[in-house]
Amino acid sequence: MSTPATETSSQEVNVKGGKATLVKATLEHLKDASLLFDMYRVFYRQPADYERCRRFLQERLQDEQSHIFLAYVEGQPVGFVQLYELYHYIHLEKQWLLSDLFVHPDYRGIGLSVHLINRSKQWCDETGACGLMLETEKTNDIGNTLYPRCGFEYDGKHNYYQWWK
Repeated sequence: MSTPATETSSQEVNVKGGKATLVKATLEHLKDASLLFDMYRVFYRQPADYERCRRFLQERLQDEQSHIFLAYVEGQPVGFVQLYELYHYIHLEKQWLLSDLFVHPDYRGIGLSVHLINRSKQWCDETGACGLMLETEKTNDIGNTLYPRCGFEYDGKHNYYQWWK
C-alpha cells in the first residue's frame, strides 16, 4: 500500500476557542498516538496497557496497515482517527473503515471530531476511495448523534456478526 503523493502532512483547522493542527501520523508520532489509543480503549472498558497499544500501533504504521490522523491543540495530542483499507463489493472500489475515533474528554465539544472525520473524507479523495464505513456501539450516544450530522447514513439493512477464536 503506498501513500498518495497528494497527501498533506499537516493542516491547521479552526475550533471553538482557537486552532488545532491535524497531522498524518508516522512512527515519529507513535508515543502521542499510543497515549490516545490507550485512553480510547479504556473508554471502551478495556484495561489500560500503553505498551501493548504502542506495539500494536507500531506494527500498523510500519506495515502501512492503517492510517492515523492526530489532532493537536497547543502542541498537545488530543484526538485521533484510525482508518483501515477495505474493498467494497458493490462499488468494486477501495473504501476506508473508520475504525477508531477519539477526542480527549477535556477537548470535546470544540469541533475536533468533525475535523477528524472531514480529514478522513479528504483521505478518501486523496486515495481514490469510494467512501467510509464505520460501526459504533448502540450506547454511543455522542457518536450516534455525530455521524449522521457528518453525512453518514444509518444502515438498517445489514446485520453484523463476529467470530472470535
